[in-house]
Amino acid sequence: MDEQEDKFQKMRLEMVEKQIESRGVKDQRILEVFRKVPRHKFVARNLQKQAYTDEPLPIGEGQSISQPYIVAYMTEQLKLGGGERVLEIGTGSGYQAAILAELCDSVFTIEILPDLSEHTAQTLQSLGYSNIQFKVGDGYRGWLEKAPFDAIIVTAAPDHVPQPLIGQLKIGGRMIIPIGEYYQELYLFRQTDEGLQKEKKLPVRFVPMRGEVDEH
Repeated sequence: MDEQEDKFQKMRLEMVEKQIESRGVKDQRILEVFRKVPRHKFVARNLQKQAYTDEPLPIGEGQSISQPYIVAYMTEQLKLGGGERVLEIGTGSGYQAAILAELCDSVFTIEILPDLSEHTAQTLQSLGYSNIQFKVGDGYRGWLEKAPFDAIIVTAAPDHVPQPLIGQLKIGGRMIIPIGEYYQELYLFRQTDEGLQKEKKLPVRFVPMRGEVDEH
């Protein structure tokens, strides 16, 4: 490991200890993955030194990479055991997809911005991830051809719950999603035999979901 990568690794370990573990994320598999995945590879070179700070960072086209704690918190809410098929709405930088790919069987990720999707796919493939499938499209409709999913994670905020996503969630499946316009709350949905369960989690700030969501 060269000197620069060694510095990044130390920053990564500190990020996990001070930003994630200290705030209550307990799943050891998740903590280990956050110690491993190189977050600095998912931002522009001029922002790499800020990659392990407790803040979101711009990635272009009006999009951002979420703060590490929020990525960890949302991931933990899905309760992944290793064999799941997970749908991600909003590929963005690819950091969340990389985290998921380390924790489940396969990731299906949708991005509405073609250039961003292509760039991110190249980044993830260069890092050796082979269990992620990419789609350019409107996340509101999900990915029906690949459904149903054990878990769904939405990384852009609609102002209401997209019903097509609920329909693509397996019985026993979980979906974590920010909902709202200016003021947003993170919600966890669970699909059960008795119906859909909804639980409010915490206030968040995500970029708005684009596309068909505006028509509903």
